[in-house]
Order: sequence, then C-alpha cells, then structure tokens
Amino acid sequence: MATITVSAWYPASPQELWEEIRHIDRHVKWMTDAVSITFVGDQREGVGTSFRCTTKVGPFVTEDLMTITRWEEASAMGVAHRGLITGHGTFDLKKRRDGVEITWREQLEFPWWMLGPLGASLAKPVLRRIWARNLRTLGQTLA
Repeated sequence: MATITVSAWYPASPQELWEEIRHIDRHVKWMTDAVSITFVGDQREGVGTSFRCTTKVGPFVTEDLMTITRWEEASAMGVAHRGLITGHGTFDLKKRRDGVEITWREQLEFPWWMLGPLGASLAKPVLRRIWARNLRTLGQTLA
C-alpha cells in the first residue's frame, strides 16, 4: 500500500475552502487527473454519497466507484474507492494564522498485475506531483 500526502495553504477561511470542495462534481475543474464524475443516485453530498470517477494518469485510464465516508463541515472529507486501484483518502482542513491548510492523504493498493507494492512505489512520486498541482489549481479557484 502506498501512502501519499500533499498539503497547501490558502489565504482563505476553512468555510470558504469547504464551499468549493463540498461540491464533488466541481472536483474535475481542479483535479487534472479526474476526467469525469457521475453520481450514483440522487445524493450529492454527505456520508454515503457515491459516484463514479474516471481518472487518467498518462496512458492509464480507470473508473473507480467512490463513496464519501466522512463529512465534517469545513473540517474534513473522506472517501473510499474501489476499482483498478483501491484505497481511501481524506481532505483535512485546518485553520492557520491568516488562512487555511488542506492536507490530502491517500492510501492506495495496487493489484498484483500492476506490480503491487513495487508499482505503488513507482507511482507514488508521480501521483504526489499531480496532486500537488491539483492543490495549486484549487487555490486559484479560491482567488
């Protein structure tokens, strides 16, 4: 299993940042690897919200079923994903002096045919760069 963590600071309040990330369908605007999000059912936010997310990293395209597992207003969002790569992740928001820090942490498990732990260790720096860029783009949406 690979654990990947990226963080960013924004000159905004936790509530302002939450107002952007709470809209799951908008994640494709700032996540360059997220191609599309399609909700499963009518629920659009909160624990239990499920959606299919098509993701593209280089030549690899996958569709994962994702379910929100944690929802703490202006504080945290957690997600479990099942698909080609399985795992879970969180966005944690912390008020800091003159702003907010977001920490994005994912724990991912790669299948044996993607070289399992070796594939995870090879993908880790690539995904870290992509997700750090995603957080920079998210910051631009707050400006």
